[in-house]
Amino acid sequence: MNEGKPLLKVGILGCGPISQAGHFESAVKARNVELYAICDVADDLRARMAATHAPKKDFSDYDEMLADPDVEAVIIATADAFHVAAAARALEAGKHVLCEKPLGMTVEEVEGLRPVVEKSGKVFQVGHMKRYDAGLQSAKAFIDTEMGEMLALKAWYCDSTHRYAVTDAVQPYMIRSANAKKPSRNPKADLEQYFMLAHGSHLIDTARYFGGPILAVDARLRQRFGAYSWFIDVEFANGAMGHLDLTVAVRMDWHEGFQIYGEYGSILGKTYNPWLFKSSEVDIFSEKTGATSRVLGADGHFYRRQLEGFADTILDGGPLTGAGIEDGIASVRGMAAVMQSVRDMAPVSLTDAQGSV
Repeated sequence: MNEGKPLLKVGILGCGPISQAGHFESAVKARNVELYAICDVADDLRARMAATHAPKKDFSDYDEMLADPDVEAVIIATADAFHVAAAARALEAGKHVLCEKPLGMTVEEVEGLRPVVEKSGKVFQVGHMKRYDAGLQSAKAFIDTEMGEMLALKAWYCDSTHRYAVTDAVQPYMIRSANAKKPSRNPKADLEQYFMLAHGSHLIDTARYFGGPILAVDARLRQRFGAYSWFIDVEFANGAMGHLDLTVAVRMDWHEGFQIYGEYGSILGKTYNPWLFKSSEVDIFSEKTGATSRVLGADGHFYRRQLEGFADTILDGGPLTGAGIEDGIASVRGMAAVMQSVRDMAPVSLTDAQGSV
């Protein structure tokens, strides 16, 4: 399938769950990528992954992988706390970067990455893989070409108390190591922050993907019986009203989706647990045709499609189709603004957001 076509030689930093569930398979299956190298400080874990996915090389030292001239791009698949530093080192070494979401944990650190990206001249993409959901892409195309002015956008991301029963059934068996590199603090020690980083980053990026830049948020948080529920009013730069619901975890099935009301049509979307690799069911009603349409989206491997889009940008010189550095920064600013709004019990402009999510 790839005969005669160049392949992007990729190195993956981190052999933990996100790589095992998404990135290794994506790099092996992608039409325009070669899994050239993997890197992890845990020798036992790295050996298992190398035996399974057969990269050309494996490294225990990140700088050694970056020094390899054949490595053209790096996927950062580490804990959130390591994202910015690892991305900066790769860019400074002349590598293109696909960094897992969220881009970082504080406004200041992600803002500090912008000049590094600009100076490098390399392709930098943030792993907001939902932008490669064919259902969401169909909604975006309708918004951009036919819908006219946006009136309002509602979106919700509600993790389920039953999600692990689902993911345990569909994900590969996770190999773990006692030698894995971990942040100095357990990420789950602060569940409010952990849920916002893990799930809120998706919700805010989806809202921005459809509605464009967010100017300000006004958020409330209710915590009961182990569940966290944020209701967030959003002011979009395009004048549309917005409302976001982030709830972890609902006592029901996975509940994620969106409604968008426009001048010449409306959109209703239902999104599934991402590890089912099933494209969103998105119904688009057009006033022009008087009919509702829904794309099938048979290829629901968002992680592989994301990597292929990243590689296309590098190999073909085309526009970035995923989330760039500004999108990554805006997502972190949005999350920080939500957390600040809850604390202050007042609206917060994204330009005023600061500190840690």
